Amino acid sequence: MKRGYAFVLLTALVSGFSIFINKFGVKGIDPHIFTFSKNVLVVLLLMSLIFLFKEFKTFKTLTKNQWLKLGAIGLFGGSVPFLLFFKGLAMSPSTTSALLHKSMFIFVTILAVYFLKEKLSKGFIIGALLLFGGNFLLLKITSFSFGIAEVLILCAVLLWAVETTISKHALKELPSKIVAFGRMFFGIVFIFIFLAATGNASNIALLSVKQLSWVLLTAVFLLLYVTTWYAGLKRVQASSAACILVLGSAITTTLSFIYSSSYSFVDIVGIIFILGGIVSVMGYSYLASKIKIILPHKN
Repeated sequence: MKRGYAFVLLTALVSGFSIFINKFGVKGIDPHIFTFSKNVLVVLLLMSLIFLFKEFKTFKTLTKNQWLKLGAIGLFGGSVPFLLFFKGLAMSPSTTSALLHKSMFIFVTILAVYFLKEKLSKGFIIGALLLFGGNFLLLKITSFSFGIAEVLILCAVLLWAVETTISKHALKELPSKIVAFGRMFFGIVFIFIFLAATGNASNIALLSVKQLSWVLLTAVFLLLYVTTWYAGLKRVQASSAACILVLGSAITTTLSFIYSSSYSFVDIVGIIFILGGIVSVMGYSYLASKIKIILPHKN
């Protein structure tokens, strides 16, 4: 489990830096073209890793049900939610939309408890409240709005939560790199279908050298993200992994502070809340496991 936490913490770190860098790279590029292009590169890199670690033979042993799971992971995690998310942001990049996105761990937790039968500790509940409070402070929400844009964002978040649940189930019997490949490969298939249907597929060839450079850089971050995320998700509860991933938003915010040299007391408190939430989610489970080992078993 320690290794699993280490992988998810690394995912959060990569996520924090990746979101910050993507803000610069996506400028002037259609977000759907940008997403498709970098995802194609990640698929190629993942295939190379699968060959390198001699896991390619796993594909030959996959059952029809396992292929369906990988397809569902690609549909619910690597394609449709991205299309909904970017459309929602384009319509109205409100703070309500941002809060919905940062609250994905809540939906993952609900699904994990119901479908994966995960148990929630007191430390987890305290941590979840701190995480929500921290994001609320960082986003500086003063008003709420809920229109079509927020509905699209919410649908995207729900689909990502469903994908996390399916992935956790699939990881019980499949290597993490195979599951990561399934998300990315079937994801680009569905996104390409969307691009072709909307007449934008040909725009992929119009990317400039500078834009392709950004695609390559962000693809490396995405590769690190999916490989560490699924490796961590395989070893820890989906609810805990989703909570720890929230640390990424604190990292992105901190980088923004450094870049702009602008921050407030509320921002600092928000980051402290998030850090406290992560410690609570991870620390309580760790202490509880140690106590079980130390205390004598009852007959």
